[in-house]
Amino acid sequence: MVGVNDELWAELLERADRDQAARGSLPPGHGMEQWERIVEPVDRANTARLREIVAEHGWPGRRLVGEEAAHAAWLLAQHAPPEFQEQCLPLLENAAAQGDASPADLAYLRDRVLMHRGEPQIYGTQYLIKDGLLTLWTVQDPEGLDERRAALGLEPEAANRARLMRAEGLAGQDPDDQPGAAGQASDG
Repeated sequence: MVGVNDELWAELLERADRDQAARGSLPPGHGMEQWERIVEPVDRANTARLREIVAEHGWPGRRLVGEEAAHAAWLLAQHAPPEFQEQCLPLLENAAAQGDASPADLAYLRDRVLMHRGEPQIYGTQYLIKDGLLTLWTVQDPEGLDERRAALGLEPEAANRARLMRAEGLAGQDPDDQPGAAGQASDG
């Protein structure tokens, strides 16, 4: 691709692969000790490097690293600490507005930031796992949720919830229940 930084492209894809491999290596019902030992070191290293990339290049969007690696950069930001997610959000908003990043990726990061702030999400991408139950984080205007999701090419929330429950081996909470309590976050 013309203009794509091949070195960053390869690095971001490799880092995203490590991210997913670490998460995928956890056994069902894993504890925090396993998470801290296996996933957190990968997340820390990825966040440190993404901070450097953003400081040098701005948001690593499609024009800089290509579609797949731009998505990988989003994944690293999505798994970064909340304060770095806050820093990345306006960068990703600007990139998406210029067609340099995926609007769906932006929706996931925006919802994650809102959840960390304790505010209702917009696109219904964030869930909590509490006591083995998958629960949708509070949503603004629940009646319009599937319409907002469809506008970004996201599947309806009920289909997404069913897919996540199958993948995680979890039961699900009624979508009309709007949680406010904290638990382990899961992307939808």
